[in-house]
Amino acid sequence: MERESDSLAASEESLTRNYSGRGQFEAPPPQNATEFQWPHFLAGQHAKPVRVVLVASDPSIRNVIAQELLDDRRIQLEKANTLRGGRCLLIRHELDVLIVDVCLVDGSGFELITEAKKHRSTPEVIAISAHLDEAQALHAFELGASGYLVQSAWLQSYAQAVLHVVNGGAAVTPTLARRLLVHLNHSRANGNPVRSPTGRATLTARELEVLQLVALGNGGDAIAKQLGISPQTVNVHIKSIYRKLQVHTRAQAVSCATHRGLL
Repeated sequence: MERESDSLAASEESLTRNYSGRGQFEAPPPQNATEFQWPHFLAGQHAKPVRVVLVASDPSIRNVIAQELLDDRRIQLEKANTLRGGRCLLIRHELDVLIVDVCLVDGSGFELITEAKKHRSTPEVIAISAHLDEAQALHAFELGASGYLVQSAWLQSYAQAVLHVVNGGAAVTPTLARRLLVHLNHSRANGNPVRSPTGRATLTARELEVLQLVALGNGGDAIAKQLGISPQTVNVHIKSIYRKLQVHTRAQAVSCATHRGLL
């Protein structure tokens, strides 16, 4: 992947200091603590770090997030500053997580989310935005994102968000999550509950086993080891589960299956 020039990096570093002072975001765990605290069965090992692509146009924002991610040895990072650059990275490389600003200088980050969900490596997606916008967040989730982070929020860690989504979880800025809950409760109070898709999907016994292990936080390799099958077979089952439940992510699959009484 192409790297940004030294002069641009130096400029971004200066902007980053002015923007954040490194005190705006939760500090990543010390590297020596990571070595014995991080379970061996979770994605994000030092020998096989999570492959992340970051696409953000604002140089200060991009450098703040990039520095935090690079401070964590469980994460490998590449970055771009435009929609076009993000598309190039999707074409050239496999990735596990895409972090993309919904507003880019040459287009919408939502376009990249849609393209990422069709990518051969089916990455998880975390949308980021300068604004706390419920409509944008819901649209990102509809497109298959597993997270939505507001850039100015204090109580969040981008590194932890990456590790959450790649291991089957979700990452939402706490204040946004609270507002979405209020919105949900308001809808119910007015007789308009949010309903899960109708119909009861028929999952095979093996697919249910895989989904149960996903719900427990297991990654593909761990599931394969526990069931005595190959990781490729696990991926086939997961894609079949996605199709039957009409979802795009592990977190959505678990949530949907729970609502339908499958778990």
